[in-house]
Amino acid sequence: MGSSTSSSVLDAWAACDRTDTLFVLTCCAFCWPIIPAVGLAYSGYSTRWNSIASFYPALLVITVCTIQWWAVGYTLAYGSGGGVFGGLGNAFHVGVNAQPVGSIPAILFSFFQLIFEATVAAIAVGGVCERGRLVALVPFIFLWSTFVYCPLAHMVWSDDGFLGNLGVMDFAGGTPVHICSGATATALSIYLSYPVGRSRKSATRTPSHLALHKPHNTICQIIALIIIWGSWLAFDAGTTLSLNFKSVMALVVTNVCASSGALTYALSTWLETGKWAVDSAFLGAIAGLVMITPSAGFIGVTTALFFGIFGALLARQALRIKFTRLARKYRWVDNGDTLATHCICGFAATIMTGLFGSKEIAAYDGASDIAGGVVFDGNIRQLGVQMLEAVIGLTWSFVVSWVLIALIDCVPGFEVLCTDEEVLMGMDAAQMEETLTEAHWEGEAEYRAIEGKGAVAIA
Repeated sequence: MGSSTSSSVLDAWAACDRTDTLFVLTCCAFCWPIIPAVGLAYSGYSTRWNSIASFYPALLVITVCTIQWWAVGYTLAYGSGGGVFGGLGNAFHVGVNAQPVGSIPAILFSFFQLIFEATVAAIAVGGVCERGRLVALVPFIFLWSTFVYCPLAHMVWSDDGFLGNLGVMDFAGGTPVHICSGATATALSIYLSYPVGRSRKSATRTPSHLALHKPHNTICQIIALIIIWGSWLAFDAGTTLSLNFKSVMALVVTNVCASSGALTYALSTWLETGKWAVDSAFLGAIAGLVMITPSAGFIGVTTALFFGIFGALLARQALRIKFTRLARKYRWVDNGDTLATHCICGFAATIMTGLFGSKEIAAYDGASDIAGGVVFDGNIRQLGVQMLEAVIGLTWSFVVSWVLIALIDCVPGFEVLCTDEEVLMGMDAAQMEETLTEAHWEGEAEYRAIEGKGAVAIA
């Protein structure tokens, strides 16, 4: 039996293309660091009293999403089924081994798509930074992956997804990645400001607006930007799932769009304040990367340049929302800037892909045959398809995420909002063993590696 099974696996492996497999395997290795890098970015945005707790959700995402994807995530997203959910035929990765998906092993395809899910989750849970309890994120991440991300991925990318069959153009996730993560983070933030479960009934919890502050750790932002930018190149290039000229073009337009976005945002800040800001370059690059995600396989270099410029200007204006009196009055908190960069820019990018996508560029892989977009191919219908995708993605992500976090908040011990005292002391002191403040070294003023020998003072 074992010999026969091994033989069938090896036969399936022999049918895979070695070059394509190595290419996607390499892209996976470069993409994976984006998950903790998102947490690092949130840590940089947060105050030093919240930095470790703002990073930690990314670690929870890696572990919970991996288990969820193995159990039901992959089959719900890519298994054969209906137009919204995949079937359970591949639950617990049954039948997911060396058999080719395209020209690469199914297990490698699964791993590449897991990184997508975990990245979206890492962005999404940023909505709880500085006031949400980490314990509530464990069930939320599992349920959210199952009922929010997987259906959207299935609708857009699977062979029998209804949006995919309508002809939607979404190369690497304008809706399943950016609209989804931005809308989810927004739902979490709004719920923490207006809870309906046990957090609302608690006498020690007061839903409040958090005082605005600048990012407290620019080094974290710099490191996160370096990793995210590089990983995004691999994401978009690897989305072709084979090594061809479309992979090359996707990588190039991704870099161009991020570059024009970063420069546009940085220059806008310099013109306004007379100073350069890492945070501005960071947000501009992210806006550019968001803009290119759905369109990387459909637009050329020049179009990508203007996508980045538009995205940076749009994100900069959208970011002003959280500084308004209305935001303070209605307790609007967006410490990770996910509404401005991911949700709003993701929505715009999805629409613009339908406007400027080109069937000629889509065919650079030698296989894709699409109707194209409005401007270059005269396909006006595509605009309606893209708008439908964006609206469904926004509505589905926001509503289901809000319902899930509200249900979790009803379970004793899983209240999602921290107490007022915990918010004031910071999430690190309230929820973590570690902190970056001096309190971490209390009791170790005179540490001795060997008892009775010379002491080393801990400053």
